[in-house]
Amino acid sequence: MYYAAAVTLLAALLYAGSILLVGWARWRYGVKAPAVSGHPVFERAHRVQANTLEQMPIFLPSLWLAAWLYSDAAAGAIGLLFIAFRVLYAVLYLADSEKRGWGYVPGALCMLALWILAVWGLAERATL
Repeated sequence: MYYAAAVTLLAALLYAGSILLVGWARWRYGVKAPAVSGHPVFERAHRVQANTLEQMPIFLPSLWLAAWLYSDAAAGAIGLLFIAFRVLYAVLYLADSEKRGWGYVPGALCMLALWILAVWGLAERATL
């Protein structure tokens, strides 16, 4: 399951990037730890990181189960789209939080698609 593995590494890189983004915003706008509020750009960066973390426990198991039970290539392609939409979400959220939905909604649909593929693959195997 090389595609799922590659996407998992990209997801880890994405999350690491969100951590660095929060650290940069904390430094740039003088928000001292442990504060999680202050400058609006810092707050948006913090929400990008938190939301990305919140989605990982849904995304990663769905990705791997879809890869194992249905198709590594299909799961990898959808997972790659999820990563791209998470990047778009971050860019849009940082610029204007009202526009974040253009990255969030398609990314959420990618997670749903992975979950459906996992269930589909499980159902097919259960009938064998």
